[in-house]
Amino acid sequence: MADSQLLKKDLFGEIRQFTAGDEPRIVRDSSAANKWIRWLARQLLRREARVLAALGDTDGVPHLLEIESDRLTRSYLPGEPMHRARPSDPDYFIAAAKLLRKLHQLGLVHNDLAKEPNLLVRDDGSPAFIDFQIAWFAPQRGRLFRILAYEDLRHLLKHKRSYCPQYLTRRELSILDNPSLLSRTFMSTAKPVYLFVTRRVLGWAERDGAEERGDES
Repeated sequence: MADSQLLKKDLFGEIRQFTAGDEPRIVRDSSAANKWIRWLARQLLRREARVLAALGDTDGVPHLLEIESDRLTRSYLPGEPMHRARPSDPDYFIAAAKLLRKLHQLGLVHNDLAKEPNLLVRDDGSPAFIDFQIAWFAPQRGRLFRILAYEDLRHLLKHKRSYCPQYLTRRELSILDNPSLLSRTFMSTAKPVYLFVTRRVLGWAERDGAEERGDES
């Protein structure tokens, strides 16, 4: 892909944008991953492929186009990441909550909506979610699934609190004030280790959103 544009490069490989015909596409390439963790990069690649396959043609998420041993190709979703678009229209968050419910009904939790770059504001103002690398497909939707789905919603509401807090409902405020036990445990034990590994060891510098605002609850 000589004419591709590099969007991101880290220890897990590269993400590039290219054009096939008249259609822009995104490819995640794990062959460029660090040799010591290439096996993990491939596992994450297959995990994302399973999730995107389960999403099918759902509007507001990428569509799986092709999966190879080291590459995943998906559709391109035009739009601006949340931290650039700064959505202040409550209708955006109403539509985003509806899209999130759709994902949960299909048996999927995103697990990474705390990061503002993973939420897009499309050209028509509608929401989209990207980066399903650590998403989880669990069609049985057991207890752990329900906890993680609750945390998906809390992360979305934290963004709403940042950009249009005056539109939060009493129920939404209650959800924000009541993180799950799993979340509280993670924040007090695993979060410092996670930040050390991702920021110091792996060199990730992605905008997290809530964390950068000092809002980690």
